[in-house]
Amino acid sequence: MIIRDAVPGDWPQIWPFFSDIVAAGETYAYPEDLTPDSARPLWMETPPAQTVVAVDEDGTVLGSAKFGPNRPARGAHISTASFMVNPAAQGRGVGRALGAYALTWAREQGYHGMQFNAVVETNEAAVHLWQSLGFQIIGTVPDAFRHPRHGLVGLHVMYQPLQ
Repeated sequence: MIIRDAVPGDWPQIWPFFSDIVAAGETYAYPEDLTPDSARPLWMETPPAQTVVAVDEDGTVLGSAKFGPNRPARGAHISTASFMVNPAAQGRGVGRALGAYALTWAREQGYHGMQFNAVVETNEAAVHLWQSLGFQIIGTVPDAFRHPRHGLVGLHVMYQPLQ
């Protein structure tokens, strides 16, 4: 697997799993009526942020991540990131590779820490992955996410210092 900067030509491969993940309603609070054109700017970041893709040897996009400053101005020293793995590629270490890449990128950019603002508490695989990469749950907002199967569930705020 290779992780590289996403280019506009990657979007047609990202969109199908992006839209499926959003439609499932279990991990992201994006609007459900997104189109490829309205979703593209939400995922394909511009500097100082970055979007990357993980691709296999034939160029198939296995997953994608975006990262950059969590807040502007006085909050710009803390980074944030979001990740989506094509369900067909789950279990292949794509999420872990993208997470490690994002942390390395943030360190190289001089960020003080990385904060995830909204990790759905029922997304146990993601919570476990982020904890294994050094993140801690620093708080949970109760009933902040409307899950299609579990009803109202909490959103974890997770953090890792980088310096």
